[in-house]
Formats: sequence, structure tokens, C-alpha cells
Amino acid sequence: MMPFSKIRLAFRLVIDSSTTITWQKYVFEDTYREYLMQHQLYNSAENPKPTFRELLHENEKAEKLHFLTGIAAEPYINQLKGNIYQLPDALGNSYLPFVNYKLDIVNTDINDSSRHKIGITFYTPLLVLIDRIDDHYLLSKNTDSTSQWEILSFPVHPNLAICYLEKTDH
Repeated sequence: MMPFSKIRLAFRLVIDSSTTITWQKYVFEDTYREYLMQHQLYNSAENPKPTFRELLHENEKAEKLHFLTGIAAEPYINQLKGNIYQLPDALGNSYLPFVNYKLDIVNTDINDSSRHKIGITFYTPLLVLIDRIDDHYLLSKNTDSTSQWEILSFPVHPNLAICYLEKTDH
């Protein structure tokens, strides 16, 4: 019997002011508003830093702003109901599932909202990687079987990566 691997995939979605997708616009606007409120906890009144990167360089505790800003995105993430809609399967019928996510601030500027840029990395549940054929991952959600799987075929994507691998001998 051929060995297979259990994997977890990570998909990174970057959102900035150029987005035209309504859901992403809401995430953009609300995370920017939240950042404007939260950054005050870490910015110095005597020597204020307008960009996140400058603030992070000045105050390492500003690292917490990733999490604090990400709280504003949570209601929107919940709307997705565990599906990454930017990644349909090969037939367009199913979407890559996710079980958790992490938001990070790429950069932002308290004086210019057009410079606000965030990344959201979605993590899938454990999946079985059956094979990779013609730039498609052949995956199964059934991690218990060793010989029969219902297959999902997802195209390889530049923002999709295997972030966990568990080799099995089955």
C-alpha cells in the first residue's frame, strides 16, 4: 500500500485599499479603525510614530497590535462559516475549509488609510494529501481511512502552502 501524508494548508489573503470585494472592504475599514484606537496604547506622545513598522521598531510591545487589530475582523471571519471562498475546488462546488486564522498587520499609517495593509492566514483542518496532479492537490477530509477517500481537488495557488506535514506508513 502506498504511503500518504496528513497535511495542514495555510492560505494567506492580503487586503489593502485597492480591494474591490465588499467583504474585504469591510475588513479593511474596521481593522483600520481598530488600529487607530489601539495604537495609542503603544505610541509615544513625545515622539509619535505614524507607521506601524516605525512604532514596532520603537516599542516591541506594539507587536500586540496584530491581535488587537484582528479582533475587529472576527465578525467577518465568522461570516465565512469555515470556508475560504477565494479557493474553490476544481469544479467550483466546494471551498477549502479552515479551522482557525491569524491576522497580521503588514503596515499601516495613522495619517493615511490608503497605506493600511493586513494579511489574514487561514489554516485548514488536517487533510490527507493523496497526490498532486496537474497543479492540483488531491485531498481528502477523511484522515482515518488508509485505502478509500472522497477526493477534493484544489488548484495550487501562489498564496497556498503546506504548513504541516505528517508522514504515515499506511
